[in-house]
Amino acid sequence: MAKWQKGQSGNPSGKPKGCRHKATRAALKLLEGDLKAITKKCIKAAKDGDLAAVKLILDKFIPAARELPITLKLPKIGGVADIPKVLNAILKAVAGGEITPEQGQSLAAMLEAYRRATETADLEARITALEQIGENQ
Repeated sequence: MAKWQKGQSGNPSGKPKGCRHKATRAALKLLEGDLKAITKKCIKAAKDGDLAAVKLILDKFIPAARELPITLKLPKIGGVADIPKVLNAILKAVAGGEITPEQGQSLAAMLEAYRRATETADLEARITALEQIGENQ
């Protein structure tokens, strides 16, 4: 029997895509042939007002709002000076219900990452210019 080194996976490529857990496979085997009928019955129960069925359908069949793509018209970003305008547009979209607060927070985090990256590139350019001036003196 081969010994694995600590931290080394016996399967470095990981689980194959689409591979299901054995418990999931067993449950699907038990429901084989009945899954369509059960799903239809659950949908009918939800339509008849069964809140547990409604919750089940919303939780399992419809992706969470944070996972849905959003369409939002934002001002163009030409540089760091434009970030407040874009952030203001995001805040208005959240306040107006166009996007969720979580989506707004994600967009704001992207803006912050853009600001940091731009600032870092600007600082690097300034340091390089100062070093060149120092070498020429």
